[in-house]
Amino acid sequence: MFSPPAASLPAAAMSDRGGCGSMTLSEVQQLVRRKDELEAQIRACYQLLDDQKGVGMDGPLVDSEGFPRADIDLYQVRTARHNIACLQNDHKALMKQVEEALHQLHAREKEKHARDEAEARAEAMSQNLPTAFAKVNVVTPESPASIAGLQVDDEIVEFGSVNANNFKSLQNIATVVQHSEGLQYHSIAKMTTAGKTIKMKLVPAFWTLI
Repeated sequence: MFSPPAASLPAAAMSDRGGCGSMTLSEVQQLVRRKDELEAQIRACYQLLDDQKGVGMDGPLVDSEGFPRADIDLYQVRTARHNIACLQNDHKALMKQVEEALHQLHAREKEKHARDEAEARAEAMSQNLPTAFAKVNVVTPESPASIAGLQVDDEIVEFGSVNANNFKSLQNIATVVQHSEGLQYHSIAKMTTAGKTIKMKLVPAFWTLI
């Protein structure tokens, strides 16, 4: 005669973690396989009850006169019913674990995708940003630099024809100023507080510019 499968261990014994914690995809797949095994065991138990005159989970185990039914295997039926109750409890707990683990995996994947996108954007921006060759230490009030909008700690990436590729010393800037007093030149400065690079108009004059 067909023997019912043994009841599974309590749900709490299914994992040493006591919860989903930081489960890996492989561990989640193991949980899913365990779920499939439980469902197969439950189906087998129901099949056994069906084979026992279709007694099911609620069919009577005694005849009309109150005696144990002789047309079914009472031990098999009672064991199958008990196993179904235990297996269904385990299945419910396991499904909760699977749901939480899948939610965590999805959240981690979403965070990783966001980080990857942020890193890609940062890398693209860093490749496009010009290189600074000087830093503003002092800005004299009402000076051309102040009027242009330069601030302390701004990093200069271009001053007229001077940039990181041809800059050697501050004398390069002085030379530009000497040959262009009263004319309008474009100066690009990266504002360190906001991390932006902006273009500003500075009119060189006889003054301490920076």
